Amino acid sequence: MKRCLVLFLVAILLSVPAIPVFASGAESDSYRLQRAGMVKEIEDELSFTSERIGKKALSQCVLDAMLNVPRHEFVPEHLTRYAYENRPLPIGHGQTISQPFVVGIMTDLLNVGKGSVVLEVGTGSGYQAAILAYCVKQVYSIEIIKGLGEEAKARLQRLGYENVEVRIGDGYQGWKEHAPFDAIIVTAAAAHIPPPLIEELKPGGRMVIPIGEPYTTQYLTLVEKDREGKINTKRLLPVAFVPLTD
Repeated sequence: MKRCLVLFLVAILLSVPAIPVFASGAESDSYRLQRAGMVKEIEDELSFTSERIGKKALSQCVLDAMLNVPRHEFVPEHLTRYAYENRPLPIGHGQTISQPFVVGIMTDLLNVGKGSVVLEVGTGSGYQAAILAYCVKQVYSIEIIKGLGEEAKARLQRLGYENVEVRIGDGYQGWKEHAPFDAIIVTAAAAHIPPPLIEELKPGGRMVIPIGEPYTTQYLTLVEKDREGKINTKRLLPVAFVPLTD
């Protein structure tokens, strides 16, 4: 009987996914409180934009991710004190970590679940990939800037995000080996929707991408591919992103 009980407990433990190290009780209560304040600010801002994006609230998974993922680990050390302010921050190499509000709504608009496989174009510091990893089965992330991509890969591995794979390369071309994807997220502004990404999106899938030229008005755009492969786009919010590099 005891042997059966031990085997039962082992089976349960093996079925539980690995928990990233940030979830341990050793983390500062201050950071947890700051994340809670950040999420409250996101929810308040969402109330003013809900009509434009068609959402009054973020999904529970996205909220949980933003409450648990340690944004302070994804910004330069000298900017840690600003990590939970609702604004973008520089991360080096001429790039930025997006405003938490934008990260939240972009993730939510993908409409993904625990079985989803997602492509991210523009790894940056790895924060968006970490948020996605909390809610989906697998994230494939591409970063064209080698130094930035290698730093993000090492950071994500250190923090325990085992379901994120980072590659250095041109995200415009997508990641054909792992296509098609349930969803695609692009974290840099493009002048148009890259055709390879449309090709790699599953029928019934969604892409969220900022469209517009640098230093002009850009719009966060929702791209949907229906079951027959027809593409529909919807312009949502004005945003400001660094340009997509190719």
